[in-house]
Amino acid sequence: QVQLVESGGGLVQAGGSLRLSCAASRSIRSLNIMGWYRQVPGKQRELVASITSGGNTNYEGSVKGRFTIDRDYARDTVYLQMNSLQPEDTAVYYCNARFRYNSYWGQGTQVTVSS
Repeated sequence: QVQLVESGGGLVQAGGSLRLSCAASRSIRSLNIMGWYRQVPGKQRELVASITSGGNTNYEGSVKGRFTIDRDYARDTVYLQMNSLQPEDTAVYYCNARFRYNSYWGQGTQVTVSS
């Protein structure tokens, strides 16, 4: 079992930055993949960025060069640094962890980018 708690969302103007945090209830060294997804009403949840236990990262095309996923083993926390935010980045952002063939989700944090 893995509990995930996100924080760091909020309202920001276009061009601004936010840093999301996802704190895990167990050592993130034990997790196969951790990722950030986002969802807007009426659309499917989409992968934004992920990082494997080996450190390989993957980004959705529209966020490449603007968003960075990284982790802090000492805090068992994964971060999503979001720069140059645009109104189309507005969504609820969810943290996800894959552990022993199971998938776990956080409660989500709202990110709103005003134009």
